[in-house]
Amino acid sequence: MPMLNPDASRTALERLFAQRPVADLPQLGRALGTRSRMSVFRRLSALGYLSSYTHTGRYYTLASVPEFTADGLWRWEQVGFSRDGTLKATVQRVVGASSAGHTQRELQLRLGVRVHNPLLELVESKKLGREPLDGEYLYVAAKRARAAAQLERRRDLLAAPPVVARPSLEVEVLLEVIHGVRPPEPDA
Repeated sequence: MPMLNPDASRTALERLFAQRPVADLPQLGRALGTRSRMSVFRRLSALGYLSSYTHTGRYYTLASVPEFTADGLWRWEQVGFSRDGTLKATVQRVVGASSAGHTQRELQLRLGVRVHNPLLELVESKKLGREPLDGEYLYVAAKRARAAAQLERRRDLLAAPPVVARPSLEVEVLLEVIHGVRPPEPDA
């Protein structure tokens, strides 16, 4: 089967992404009738596309598909996309925008992927800073003034007493039921 012309390619890609918002290279090639990576990317580029920051960038979607959260992330099933494009750019933005920096563990939980290598590369290229704090590293913005403010905010958070939330009325009632505490009898 010969590769589809540009108009037919646009239609085929729009149909594919309407059925499934994320696709990998073999699925895209089948939809376009080609095995050429370059041809697939030429057709995707004409429509605007994003590659996943998870799964080593193996998945693609049209730029018009994601509905990003306030922090610029979108997930479909286990595949993550960022308005920043790459994992490294996403990590840099998330750390820089944070009021108190982030630890590696916090970033991994938030982004859902290992971030050790991007963090190391960003620190080595001086695009992020790293400060030892409480037995681990706190990753902060590259600009000294911003990094100092993030570090101060983190220290304030660590020094603050933990906030203990009062359980809701529903939780209190359930606890009473579980523990066998009976409410007082109404006055007769």
